[in-house]
Amino acid sequence: MKVSCGTDIIKIDRIEKIIEKHGEKFINSIYSDKEIEYCEKHKNVKYQHYAARFAAKEATYKAITKIFNDETYVDWNNIEVVNDDNGRPDVNFKQKDNEIIKSVDITLSHSNEFAIATVVILYD
Repeated sequence: MKVSCGTDIIKIDRIEKIIEKHGEKFINSIYSDKEIEYCEKHKNVKYQHYAARFAAKEATYKAITKIFNDETYVDWNNIEVVNDDNGRPDVNFKQKDNEIIKSVDITLSHSNEFAIATVVILYD
């Protein structure tokens, strides 16, 4: 078993400015319907959640490119960050099933200014 990890941090106001400027065009190119629904239901802090998911996708990209050269895995829309029933984040790869990745662990955090994500992937 091998381990790959990735971390990303982003300023929340950077994502807010991009969303304010490009709106749905940007949101739909980066986030899944589930991610958009989750972020939008947090009205007062939705940009923190968008930024955290953006950081999660970047962190996942950093971890997964060590494993695969296949661009399908690293496409923005293939990486989906969802929460389980307990609110714990999880990563789904929407476009492909694989036998190589055994588990993905992710943690997200955000404050008023920054969002950060760390991803650890176990693979064969």
